[in-house]
Formats: sequence, structure tokens, C-alpha cells
Amino acid sequence: MQRITISLDDALLDFIDRFGEGRGYSSRSEAIRDILRETAAREEMQADASAPCVAALSYVYEHETRDLARRLTTAQHDHHDLTVATLHVHLDHAECLEVAVLKGPVAAVREFGDSMVTQRGVRLGHLHLVPVEGHAHPPHKPHK
Repeated sequence: MQRITISLDDALLDFIDRFGEGRGYSSRSEAIRDILRETAAREEMQADASAPCVAALSYVYEHETRDLARRLTTAQHDHHDLTVATLHVHLDHAECLEVAVLKGPVAAVREFGDSMVTQRGVRLGHLHLVPVEGHAHPPHKPHK
């Protein structure tokens, strides 16, 4: 491991200290290493759309929106090769939270995630991508 020296303005140093304390890091170095690892992983996935990844897709939706629950379920069935598992939670009488674990090429996972969270009646959608090491699978071919 190499030691480096960096210069930071007060605002960035305050952020790193708050971030580190909030997450329970034992040192600034550990906090900065994790920030850099996350940024590096995100950049690598941007560079290679065929790279394998796993992802957590979460979204809140209004279950009374016309045909929305059916459309979301159909989309997951149509992409069964990407969908590993789904958790469905009833938040109240009107809204549901779903969390889908996905696995596949970055581009296919992103495209599927975008198609889910842009449905009318879906809100607060978020896709968290995580790169994985290992062999790549053939490119995703959506069902017709």
C-alpha cells in the first residue's frame, strides 16, 4: 500500500469526517478508499456495457394505478433471465414497495430498471448496480 498526501479545502475535509463518522470508519483513509472504490466501480461499468453485474432495483408504486401491477409483473416475467428475486411490501392501503434483485450485463439491467421505474404510477425508483467478477454471459435478448 502506498501513502500519498492530498490537499483538500475545509468543506471537503468536513464532508469526509462526517461521512466517516456516520458510517463508522476507523480512519479518513478507510473512508476515502471506499469512496474511490465506489467511483472506480461505477466508471468501469460505464465503460463496458456488457460487463456482468448484480443490482438492486427498488421502487414505490401506487397499486391502484390502472394495470400497473400486472405490467410490472409481466415485465419481470419477460425478463426472467435478469430477475433473480423480488420482495413485495404493502406500505399502506395505496402504495407498495418492490425490491428486485437483478443479474446480467450492465446495459440489459439498466434498460430493464429504466423500463420499470418510468411506468406511470411508479415513483422513487432507484437502481443500485454492483460489478461482479467472473465470466460474462451472452448478450441479453428480450422476449417478444
